[in-house]
Amino acid sequence: MKRLLTATAVAALLAGPALAQSDDVKIGVLLAFTGPLESLAPPIAAGAELAMKEVSDSGKLLAGVDGKDSAGLKVVPVRGDDTCVDAAAATAAAERLVTSDGVKAIVGAMCSGVTGAVLSNVAMPNGIVMISPSATSPGLSSVEDNGLFFRTSPSDARQGDIMAQIILDRGLKDVAVTYTNNDYGKGLADSFQKAFEEMGGKVTLSAPHEDGKADYSAEIGALAAAGGEALVVAGYVDQGGSGIIRAALDTGAFDLFVLPDGMVADALTEKFGDEIDGSFGQLPGSESEGGDKFLEMAKAAGFDGTSVYSKEAYDAAALIMLSMEAAKSTSSNDFKSKVMDVANAPGEKIYPGELAKALQILADGGDVDYVGASAVELIEPGEAAGVYREIEIDDGKIVTMGYR
Repeated sequence: MKRLLTATAVAALLAGPALAQSDDVKIGVLLAFTGPLESLAPPIAAGAELAMKEVSDSGKLLAGVDGKDSAGLKVVPVRGDDTCVDAAAATAAAERLVTSDGVKAIVGAMCSGVTGAVLSNVAMPNGIVMISPSATSPGLSSVEDNGLFFRTSPSDARQGDIMAQIILDRGLKDVAVTYTNNDYGKGLADSFQKAFEEMGGKVTLSAPHEDGKADYSAEIGALAAAGGEALVVAGYVDQGGSGIIRAALDTGAFDLFVLPDGMVADALTEKFGDEIDGSFGQLPGSESEGGDKFLEMAKAAGFDGTSVYSKEAYDAAALIMLSMEAAKSTSSNDFKSKVMDVANAPGEKIYPGELAKALQILADGGDVDYVGASAVELIEPGEAAGVYREIEIDDGKIVTMGYR
């Protein structure tokens, strides 16, 4: 059913970017609820929505900004499915969020390729801030964005360096690489190979694989022929990445795998258990006061806060809402310039569970330095500096080995 605007509402919209005329503000949650990472999307969404509920419950978002003793705005999350791989579907979902649902900002998108499509086709034309918790392609660092795009996850240029260091520290010199054939996979594979070879390692073969295939024996045959002490699988756990591992195990081509962020999830150990014991990898994550507090909050809310990019999603949503408060506006074009301000020093450090405190400080004219769940520190052009959690598969379980 179409929504009809009254003359008063139309006049308010045309008058400028101040506050919504209702008691709520909508924020889109655009993630891959279907597709090759669908098992990762629910806890990521839950992280973002946990921050939104915290702010809504506080009653402090833009309270009294209109000069009256009014209660703060409620924050309403509106989900959209970016599919991870279908740019047209992601663009359509984002367009609905903006034009039909009236969201003021978007947490997302989830995967790098569709993030670029949504940014250029929806966010920029409509002036909508996007903060992705998980789009990591190095290409997004230099994309034109009119100051609207940020990410709380680090670029894969950083992940490539970290992965190379971890592999060499384990005494491995030669590895083969397979990557999902899209912006994420190729960007990570290229960044890793450059770093690994500069550090003295050798990539025997770097080859793409397509998602959705029933048989990966040909891909594994080529990788096995090239050789390597381990196979780096820069893919998706719910798609080709797991297919590659299964084919490698079944043929005996490889039994040691290096697992970047797109492969580290409960679905991995559910599929392979102790068959891949000794395999290792990394994903964004930090050991911090904020991280521990977030895990407590996530457990109380009924979801797994250790899931990849869940912390980053909480932080993405929090940065949007704190930026609105700092700008005294729900308009992206007003608050986009405040994101870097609230994310970094100077100001009082803010952790999960302290969003009400942060809103009050900003309302009183003070400054905050949002640390959040993932130890946020945004560097130009608006992305996380990046700390990674090193993991290993031991007795069929994902075990944290340390942080880098």
